[in-house]
Amino acid sequence: MLERLSAAERMRLMKFVCSFAWADLEVKPEERRFVAELIKRLELSAEESARVRGWLVLPPSPEAVDPTAIPHQHRELFLQEIEGVIASDGEIAPEEQESFDLMKALLSEVE
Repeated sequence: MLERLSAAERMRLMKFVCSFAWADLEVKPEERRFVAELIKRLELSAEESARVRGWLVLPPSPEAVDPTAIPHQHRELFLQEIEGVIASDGEIAPEEQESFDLMKALLSEVE
């Protein structure tokens, strides 16, 4: 499924994943590894990879992570990867779970 994403959609996915890595206000080493692996799986360019790594230093702006911008056919994939990053450290903080639940609710409302 990842191979079907356009370049813009791959970067949109990474914005969401990085934003969720910040949900508990701390990006843990396991979350960084998850993001690094996703960069490889998405085959991002060096420039795209650098931009994504920058989002692990400073999160993407909130307006850059608008759930309504996720195409319907990619919503399950986005949720899957977001859940992967928040679970990557072996624990899901309450803030992460709350943000994830809100994201799922928003995506189910927007058709």
